[in-house]
Amino acid sequence: MRLTVLTAALLALTAAPALAQKGSPAPTATPPAVDTPTPPPVPQGAGINFGDDSGEYPNDGECDDRRFAGAGVAASYLNWDNTGGDATDCRSLVDSGQARLYDHTAATQAMQCGTVDFGDDSGEYPNDGECDDIRFEGFGMAYALSEQLIGKDASDCRQLCQFGMIGMR
Repeated sequence: MRLTVLTAALLALTAAPALAQKGSPAPTATPPAVDTPTPPPVPQGAGINFGDDSGEYPNDGECDDRRFAGAGVAASYLNWDNTGGDATDCRSLVDSGQARLYDHTAATQAMQCGTVDFGDDSGEYPNDGECDDIRFEGFGMAYALSEQLIGKDASDCRQLCQFGMIGMR
């Protein structure tokens, strides 16, 4: 009986093309494409809570929110007080590709501590266990960062880098 069922199945499979109408295309696994509109691109900032414009420097063309990194992020001064307080600037810069959310995991994995010029310890707060250099972000960073301290807290920043605590902004 098994042979009969198997034979019937094989006959059905070989006969299927003969059952199709002559001149019609053979059935395909996927239907042919129809003119469906392409969906609009999803903005890069989709899903990010940008907050509002209640910060100290809203609508100045720079993203003053420390959660972000990139060319459009303020380079002169960043602190945690402006987090979520510069929505219009940050959203615009993220959508244009000039800012992005800081990704700590990616930044620390890409960090090559031996190739970074950390500078010296001539800043206001050397050897206090916090990195005060605005070029970096991560765990162990100072509350407020300014460009005046770039390369002036080498020991703290180098140690935090070697422990995988900070990465480049």
